[in-house]
Amino acid sequence: MKNEFALAFNEVLEEKQLPKEVVVEALESAMVSAYRKTVNASSAQLVQANFDLDSGEIKIFAEKEVVEEVQDERTEVTLEVAQEADAESELGSIVVVESTPENFGRVAAQTARQVIQQRIREAERQAQYEHFQSQVGEIINGIVQAVGGGGITLGMDRNAEGTMPRNHQIRGERFRNHDRVRALLYEVKQTPRGPQIILSRAHKNFLRRLLEDEVPEIYHGLVEIRSIAREPGYRSKVAVSALQPGIDPVGACVGIRGVRIQAIVRELHDEKIDVIEWNPDPSGPNGFISKALSPARVSGVFLNETDDRKTATVVVPEDQLSLAIGRDGQNARLAAKLTGWRIDIKSLPEAASDAMFKLQNEPAYADNSEATKEMIPKVEAVLGKKAEGRPVTPEEYQLLTRFVNLIEIGAADRRQAELNIRKEQEAEVRDSIPATAFDIPMEELGISLRIANLLAGEGYAAIGDLMMQMAIDKDVVLAINGMGPKTLEEIDTAIEAFDFPVVEEVIEEVVEVDLAETAEETEIAEETEVAEEETTEAEAEPVGEEATQESVEEIQKESEEELVKPTPKKKAAVPKAQQIKFVEGEDDISKLVPAAEKKKKGSKKAFREIEYDPDKDITIVRRRRKGDAGWSEDDWE
Repeated sequence: MKNEFALAFNEVLEEKQLPKEVVVEALESAMVSAYRKTVNASSAQLVQANFDLDSGEIKIFAEKEVVEEVQDERTEVTLEVAQEADAESELGSIVVVESTPENFGRVAAQTARQVIQQRIREAERQAQYEHFQSQVGEIINGIVQAVGGGGITLGMDRNAEGTMPRNHQIRGERFRNHDRVRALLYEVKQTPRGPQIILSRAHKNFLRRLLEDEVPEIYHGLVEIRSIAREPGYRSKVAVSALQPGIDPVGACVGIRGVRIQAIVRELHDEKIDVIEWNPDPSGPNGFISKALSPARVSGVFLNETDDRKTATVVVPEDQLSLAIGRDGQNARLAAKLTGWRIDIKSLPEAASDAMFKLQNEPAYADNSEATKEMIPKVEAVLGKKAEGRPVTPEEYQLLTRFVNLIEIGAADRRQAELNIRKEQEAEVRDSIPATAFDIPMEELGISLRIANLLAGEGYAAIGDLMMQMAIDKDVVLAINGMGPKTLEEIDTAIEAFDFPVVEEVIEEVVEVDLAETAEETEIAEETEVAEEETTEAEAEPVGEEATQESVEEIQKESEEELVKPTPKKKAAVPKAQQIKFVEGEDDISKLVPAAEKKKKGSKKAFREIEYDPDKDITIVRRRRKGDAGWSEDDWE
């Protein structure tokens, strides 16, 4: 029994790939369910199952009441039987005793079969979900099990099945049963029938993971993938940059004779891949936008950041226009996704014609009229030749290029100046609005819920954002669908009546000390210290019988005069809000002066105390220098 049970138990563990504790818990739960069904026990009664893995024996323990005479064996037990399980049990108490029915193993095997299978299936599904959820975003392998109109079903490890929908497949790929496929684990969903695993070969992260596998420099962090733009099955653009000097990021991705990139191209069903070097400067002939439009050559890139969407006007030679746009606009579309700019591509004659029209019809371009006064007739002649279909020389193309650059650069400078002015205005308006207004949500303004929802939908999350827009241009708020003049008046009234909380700023005040007076007082204190030291040295001389009473009285009188002498007052402007901590024993205001401004003392300051003992008819002089531990005594008779 032991060997058979152990073999069956280990077989379940290996087949289902589940922890031992999960299977044991499922068996015990099934045994409890089988016991309740066998004896018709109440669901409120505590029932436990004990499973012995070594012998395969199952024991059931149930909660019962201790009584003198048993009337219901399912819920009652005698005192003698209860004391065998718990020696402290008594009549009326509740104990847990063994209640395994006879032939319970055979009955339980039939009754609990479905429960065991259900619990193991649930545990298996949960283990599958946790396993694949941790691998989301990674490449996994699968074998094609079925191909249908809705997608492909792949068999994976842990007896799991994944689905690759049609929109996640590369166009033109065809799979047959038992084909081995590599795909990106895109998403895992928990469903009642188990985890739903969605795979993808069309996602841009699939290309990212393939580059990490094929290019060691990317895997080790020497080269970084900045952005990816992809149209599966046709063309992809990848921007890379080196994180260490001396590394060619494009060469590392391409490999010797294109070995690395060709392996990825074959995996992606001959999808064309353009690898370009990332550049923080989007403009210029060698900027990021120019490289993103490769293989087309670019004459100039002119940026416009004043509108909500960043727009880049790209001028290309006439013979490069179709190459820059690409088939069905694919090259321009991928470049826009890669750079994050809205790209407007123009040929050189078209850009020159637009520049001429702006120069003649828009007042903003009047400043460029003087600079281009000599070029205008020549440009008009070149454009006339082009319209008539006559050939244009390279020198004339260079003239058009200079003319377009001059006009567009001037326009870009004006737009940048306008943008700077607008930013300054916004900064001034922001300074005039209380800082707390940008932290208060729109719902607290006191306007109707409908208006608050309309404003929140347009991006005005805080009251400060709305106040800024109202101060800059009210027409923008008025143009919102559902807003009117009355609503605008209601908003103005609510803003004026709103009481913004005031944040008190704590300003630290510095103690001002008259350094000139302090220096003078320091000199007086030093002179006093020198006099005290001389007196102390005189007192330190031994006093014997030759000392007369007059000399003692003289010393005592001088000491009393020095002690009674008033200390010079220190003048210091101390604000009321400033708190000063005085150290015990230090009443000199010069302590507040910084250490760098204080004059170093040559010696320690001496303190003296004189007492007269009438019983012994002697005078006692106690001396102590600042910092000494105790007093020293000199006695005179």
